[in-house]
Amino acid sequence: MNTADEPASPATADAERTVRREAGESRAGGGPEGSETGRDAIIRAARRAFTLKPYAEVTMRGIAAAAGVSPSLIVKRFGTKEALFNTVVDFRPAAAELFGAPLPGLGRHLVLTMVDLRDRLRGDPLLRVVFSLGFEDERTLLRARFREQITDHLAGVLTGPDARLRAELIAGQLLGLGATLSLHRPDGATAHTTAERLADLYGPGIQRLVDGS
Repeated sequence: MNTADEPASPATADAERTVRREAGESRAGGGPEGSETGRDAIIRAARRAFTLKPYAEVTMRGIAAAAGVSPSLIVKRFGTKEALFNTVVDFRPAAAELFGAPLPGLGRHLVLTMVDLRDRLRGDPLLRVVFSLGFEDERTLLRARFREQITDHLAGVLTGPDARLRAELIAGQLLGLGATLSLHRPDGATAHTTAERLADLYGPGIQRLVDGS
């Protein structure tokens, strides 16, 4: 971590910019107190806060201000800061959607679902595991959850030899897709390509890893 007197390195600055995008700086439309909008805005703001700062420096009041909601709404929906943190580092909802298809068509499904999740969540569901700038404890927990809920989950679904190796490579492919979609928006070719076309081009490579061929 840089001290307060040290300028951020170019790599750190780039990571911070990516985190700000992927944590979802833009707020959901409509009133923040809406049943889904408020919750989504809180999670986006919390994801950004916990990724950019160590746990001890994150406050419920700060998250509320960033989300455009009252602190009492966060307490009502999540209870405590610890409970909110556990929600932010939980990859299981994304995993349920990503891996919710039969193996023969999983590669294409993964690409289409990644694009859909990014649109619905207004941020990438996985990239925070790479760009987390928190202290070691937070990074360690985040990566442990990713391995358990994404990589291990997928390894348990795959059949054939080298399931764990293939699962790690597939996870890397998904992270690479997310990074590419982030780095080249809003004017890159990927930003102006349909999800179906992305699946046509990117899905077969992932499917080969799924099949183990």
